[in-house]
Amino acid sequence: MYSFEVIEKIDHRGEENEKISAISFPEPMFIKFVSGMKLKKGDTVLSDLSKVYLESKEIGSVEVFKSASGENIDTSHDIKYTGGYSIDGKTIYLDEHFPPVLTVEGKEIDARKTIGLHHELPEKWMSDEGYEYPYAHEVATGIEKKYVESLGVTWKGYCSEVDRNLRQVYRRTLEKSPPSLDLAPYLYCRDREALNEIRKSE
Repeated sequence: MYSFEVIEKIDHRGEENEKISAISFPEPMFIKFVSGMKLKKGDTVLSDLSKVYLESKEIGSVEVFKSASGENIDTSHDIKYTGGYSIDGKTIYLDEHFPPVLTVEGKEIDARKTIGLHHELPEKWMSDEGYEYPYAHEVATGIEKKYVESLGVTWKGYCSEVDRNLRQVYRRTLEKSPPSLDLAPYLYCRDREALNEIRKSE
């Protein structure tokens, strides 16, 4: 059994069954299931990846399942926002100039996992399921925070180290962006400067 946190606030309007999305960590997984149970954002459910349970009661069936298992992390390109993903979601990108391992409060933290697998990947999963970018980004940041804190460092200390390296990445001019990069975050933010820079460097 795996523990999942509901990431969508469900407003029931008389419908017998509704589709509910939930995410699990530390090994990132995403499920969407159908249930007649009244659930809200932040509730915890259990799943064997086929059925969904609340405590010991079966409450639904899994319709969509996604996992980080076997996900490809590419660190050989320039990524304007430091992290990103391919259009098909099969590759997660981390800028080649961003250190793959950060030292935070005396501990080594793998940014490929914190940023790549626990932020960019869930964000992509949610975007592909129709969630708007701001909410997908908000949820992904929360997942990244929980994972980081589970490693025994503070979110503040981690963000300080990430921000220090982000500034160095942002100052660089892109030279080789991946042609398969999903531009949805840039389009949503209407970041024309970044979009032009990306297209010139492909």
